[in-house]
Amino acid sequence: MGDAYTPGLTVTRSTTIRKARRLPLAGRVVAAVGDRVRAADVVATTDLPGRVHLINLASQLGVLPDELEPTLAVKVGGALKKGGPLAEARSFFGLLRTKITSPADGTLESVSKITGMAVVREPPVPVSVTAYVDGTVVEIIPDEGVVVEAHGALVQGIFGLAGEVTAPLRKVATAPGQVLEASEITADMAGAAIIGGGRATLAALRRAMELKVAAVICGGFAYQDVKELLGYDVGVAVTGTEALPTTLVVTEGFGDIAMARATFELLTSLDGRRASINGATQIRAGVIRPEVVVPDAGGASDEAVGGVYRVADPDATVAPEAAAPAGLEVGAPVRCIRAPYFGRIGKVSALPVELATMPSETKVRVLEVDLGDERVTVPRANVEVIER
Repeated sequence: MGDAYTPGLTVTRSTTIRKARRLPLAGRVVAAVGDRVRAADVVATTDLPGRVHLINLASQLGVLPDELEPTLAVKVGGALKKGGPLAEARSFFGLLRTKITSPADGTLESVSKITGMAVVREPPVPVSVTAYVDGTVVEIIPDEGVVVEAHGALVQGIFGLAGEVTAPLRKVATAPGQVLEASEITADMAGAAIIGGGRATLAALRRAMELKVAAVICGGFAYQDVKELLGYDVGVAVTGTEALPTTLVVTEGFGDIAMARATFELLTSLDGRRASINGATQIRAGVIRPEVVVPDAGGASDEAVGGVYRVADPDATVAPEAAAPAGLEVGAPVRCIRAPYFGRIGKVSALPVELATMPSETKVRVLEVDLGDERVTVPRANVEVIER
């Protein structure tokens, strides 16, 4: 039977990166194949339908639904102003007037002669998609977007918060295990993506947000601090939409963990270079990794070094020979990628052959992981091998 494991994180100075940039619904593509684009360049645009307001005109005016048309201040499809007249009815020989005003700027989309309901729709919301990375448009997705190809450095993380930013990298830590404290973050780092070493404290991240630092890249972060920061538990780790002024990328996991030496040396060697950073994380189907992308970072090509280098070992060097993954075996370093041990790193201590029954009553293959302070049993699909 083959090994069941999830590949480790990608860390490489030079690889080909392809990003599909899609609109949330059909729109207009404004780039063409072969175009050289910058990260902030708009490649596709569309308009999201405006918010809808439902108004029971018949009830409020005291008329029958099929009698509404003469009461309308504008025809269906007409423009409305917030607080402006929408409909008016008179009673008692015209002595009493009932006026209905529009709840928002927009248009009168419809009036039902059956229910007496009016639909007022606010103006459409323009939405655009940028290239995200400096590169070349290599494919058009009709009415949706484009595929942008870039060559450069790629560093994937295990967990992140908030969405896409583009900012220059700024080295803060001097060692991969150095804890990032609030006192190390200064006002001149506003708009930069700062590179920490080991764990970033909650105070440090809050200080970064206060000073409008674009992103924080660190080795570890405390799981309880995520809940403290957001006010809720991230659960299965689907992130990227948090309304935070600073994007967070955690390269190793939850806890007091040093950044992998290879990752640290690669990132710090790119100090001052502009990077595209995304904290979006999805652990279940359709895995999305938080990432740091630096186009045209230099160095040997993937083919020259024998493949993309995956690493999470703090003692790894920055330019090793690529090796085939060893798979799951006793002693192999692994990272848990599901709750309740998400982000924790340990070593495989046993690989039971028998199926185990989970709390959900499903039977799956499991392994035992020594986390240092405890030994736990988890499904094999809930870990990823840290490739050495």
